[in-house]
Amino acid sequence: MQFLLNLPSAISFLIVSVITTALALAGLRFVRTKYSAEVLQQNHEVAAIIFNAFGLLYAVVVAFVVFVTWSGYDEATKNLQMEANEVDDIFHISKTFPDPANKIIQQGLIDYTASVYNDELKRMSQGDVSLHSNRAMAALLTVFHQMDEKSIPNKELYAESLKRLDNLTQYRRLRIFAGNNAVPPVIWFVLLVGGGITVSYAFFFGMKNIKAQYMITAALTVTITLILFLIYVLDHPFTGTSKVSAEPLKQVMEIVQKG
Repeated sequence: MQFLLNLPSAISFLIVSVITTALALAGLRFVRTKYSAEVLQQNHEVAAIIFNAFGLLYAVVVAFVVFVTWSGYDEATKNLQMEANEVDDIFHISKTFPDPANKIIQQGLIDYTASVYNDELKRMSQGDVSLHSNRAMAALLTVFHQMDEKSIPNKELYAESLKRLDNLTQYRRLRIFAGNNAVPPVIWFVLLVGGGITVSYAFFFGMKNIKAQYMITAALTVTITLILFLIYVLDHPFTGTSKVSAEPLKQVMEIVQKG
């Protein structure tokens, strides 16, 4: 199903909603061929009470999951922005260091931003990135660890660069963790089964205007499908056409390459 993330969002949603709506309308047609409107109307009062209670519980669960996944997506966006910001800060601080340390650090930052933008983010979309998979980061850390602190005239700026480097590694870890996070299967089970029951409940209301019931069922199915697909998209912040924008990292990469 991940291939849907690589399609334009409108097309992906159209594909999913057409399939789910077709199944829902087929289910409604099956029920109405078995039971007449008069038979179904006999249970309207009880069915309506149960439907309202179940719908409320399901809505609370869905709202909570949307909130959690949206928070995770937003956090992934901020972490990538902060990662780019730390690269920019270290780059400008390194200009105050003497040769050849400044040149080595700047080249290390160039290599790191290029590796993240051109390679790591792409591999993250395939779930193929680990904490220790970036050689450019390892090389950058090695450069700082091998530097002679006494050779740096401005000790405050050197200490600040180490702090920024620590922040950079932290934001990279958080970015990778965000890419590996996923809604647990048990949550998806509850969402899908709950959505199926909610739509199925609409089959057992005996509306005399069958066309209106078809339209109501279709609208309910499309709405639930839209929300569930939104959760699926937000649960994959670095995959597909709706992934977190890498524009901040691209802009910083251009800055460090220009020097």
